[in-house]
Amino acid sequence: MSGTIKRGTVRRPVQPKRKQAAKPSVIDRAITALPVSEATLRKAATWTITGVVGTGLIALASFFGIPAAIGTAIGEGIGDAGFRVTNIQITGLNRMDHNVIYKIAANQPSMAMPLVSLEKIRTDLVSHSGWIEDVHVSRRLPDTLLVSVIERQPSAIWQNKGQLALIAANGTWLEPVDPEAMPDLPMVIGPHANEQEPAYRTLLDVAPALKGQVKAATWVGNRRWTLTFETGETLALPEGDTEAAKALVKFAQLDGVRPLLGKGWLGFDMRDPTRLVARKPGITTNNAITDPGPAPGSSPAATPSGAPSPTPTASQSVAPRLTAVKRTSTDSQA
Repeated sequence: MSGTIKRGTVRRPVQPKRKQAAKPSVIDRAITALPVSEATLRKAATWTITGVVGTGLIALASFFGIPAAIGTAIGEGIGDAGFRVTNIQITGLNRMDHNVIYKIAANQPSMAMPLVSLEKIRTDLVSHSGWIEDVHVSRRLPDTLLVSVIERQPSAIWQNKGQLALIAANGTWLEPVDPEAMPDLPMVIGPHANEQEPAYRTLLDVAPALKGQVKAATWVGNRRWTLTFETGETLALPEGDTEAAKALVKFAQLDGVRPLLGKGWLGFDMRDPTRLVARKPGITTNNAITDPGPAPGSSPAATPSGAPSPTPTASQSVAPRLTAVKRTSTDSQA
């Protein structure tokens, strides 16, 4: 008897389900868009973190003075190897003491060449004396400092409260002056007159013919000048640089037409731009001085003292009127 064999159903192997790929994050997409590889980015991040940590360690070490101590030790070591200042060469001195400059330059915490502060030497020297305008300091290895000093030049004598002193062209105080050994320099007198030295020289430059005849200048009320000439007369100028310059030029013109200096006048006052007031002992009289630049055909002349003043013609341009006033002493300089 035959039997029927039933075959079972063949089971197909179950295929594992595919996992869906995770969607990249915004940061991942941004990194992918960069024109550098991921490995490069990792290195950059590593160096950044290392730099931050290193900076923190350096700051902490600086707080405890470790770098300074290491630098000082290295500098001293270099000095012990032969690079130590043993010679200071100073140039440019005409008036200052060589030993004073040497002591200031050598006033260093250490003379090891790397530890010598050139800027400190320069600052100390410039602040030490008004004579020093500037200083250049340099090293010449292995053991020499070069100090080149630029000295100021005396420009005038400043008299203030009975004291005499040399001053530079910018008004810097230089040193006292011995009244028995006065240098051949112009003199400015009064409080703050030294500060007006540049303006005073500019004023004299507008009248070269008078510049050599001015002996001194008094700065009055911190606002104007009164000049004193070698012949003894004084000239009161108005306030203001421009006004004073115009008055001085006019006085030089008048003196060129009819000499005023050395003729016995006590002084002149040009604070009023319309007239020149002169002080002279004697009878009070009025004189008119013709403008140094009259119209063509006119004759610049002055009326003799005591004579009646002529009436100027239309072609004549009359200068500020010269009024001679009897005085036995100079007027107030206020």
